[in-house]
Amino acid sequence: MNPRVLKPSQIVHALDEYVIGQEDAKKIVSVAVYSHFKKLGRAERQGGPIVKSNILLIGPSGTGKTLLCETLARSLDVPFVTAEATSLAQSRFVNEEIEAILRRLVDKAGGDIAHAQNGIVFVDEIDKLKTTGPEARSASGESVQHALLKIMEGTKVKLGEDYIDTADILFICGGAFVGLDEIMVQTHSFGFIATSDSDNQRILERLNSRVKPTDLFLFGLIPEFTGRLPIIARFHDLTRDMLVRILTEPRDCIHNQFVDILRGEGVELSIAPKVFEQIAELAIEFKTGARSLRGLFEELLTPVLYEIPDRQDIVRVAFTTLFAPPTLETRDAIGVAPAQKRA
Repeated sequence: MNPRVLKPSQIVHALDEYVIGQEDAKKIVSVAVYSHFKKLGRAERQGGPIVKSNILLIGPSGTGKTLLCETLARSLDVPFVTAEATSLAQSRFVNEEIEAILRRLVDKAGGDIAHAQNGIVFVDEIDKLKTTGPEARSASGESVQHALLKIMEGTKVKLGEDYIDTADILFICGGAFVGLDEIMVQTHSFGFIATSDSDNQRILERLNSRVKPTDLFLFGLIPEFTGRLPIIARFHDLTRDMLVRILTEPRDCIHNQFVDILRGEGVELSIAPKVFEQIAELAIEFKTGARSLRGLFEELLTPVLYEIPDRQDIVRVAFTTLFAPPTLETRDAIGVAPAQKRA
């Protein structure tokens, strides 16, 4: 796809195939990406730099921030790399680490620097760079913020014999920002926008509830850094129903993957809806969002996948609960004709 001709609704549709829930965040990001590439086109026609609007994703771990960025880049067919702010903070040579990120972006573009300059860089755990509080990495955190804001705004970075201009690269930062809600309760308890009966209350509520730059200052991000992230999208905790949908609905969902694996062995896999709900409930207990779903699902199927290759008579596996062994049906028990036997 050419990202410069995509509408926001088309971008959302592409995200919907892989990212469950987070509807507001998908719309905010899609509009931001649409505007970004339109600005690039306008700059090429009229000359001069663009005023770039990088994006900040705020939400608990395992709610889909990285998945959204990966899906976005894949849908737009642009180079994409991820980095962790904690790794940058632990490095003695931050600028060299940042250069390494840009080198990976060029590699993803097949060595085409012009193509890399239209790419996306996702920097996760940006909240770990906070400069306040008992766990703050004041010196390293602030220095990393300063190093990042330079490339986020736009600068030429030397990579070997070549230079890459970061002015057109879209930077997306993400983090859980634990404790931000408490800050917002304090800072939003006064100074709300005055309203009248003729005002649209939903719009006013949205404006009053959005994360303000001052909230991020109090959290521990420096003002210059937050200024490079004007677009903010919130990710919310995943409900049980959303976790069930993640297991079963996306094009590459883990359920479909194992249905295909067992089908290749000549075995039908049947899992009752109750099982998906039980897996989702355990994931909620683990407080890791969608990240624990794969491990739980594969643990469920491990005994079956161990036995199936040695049991040529099995044609169907049925799970009715997470807490009991599955039913293994053989061809003799259900009267499968010889022509339907497994190879």
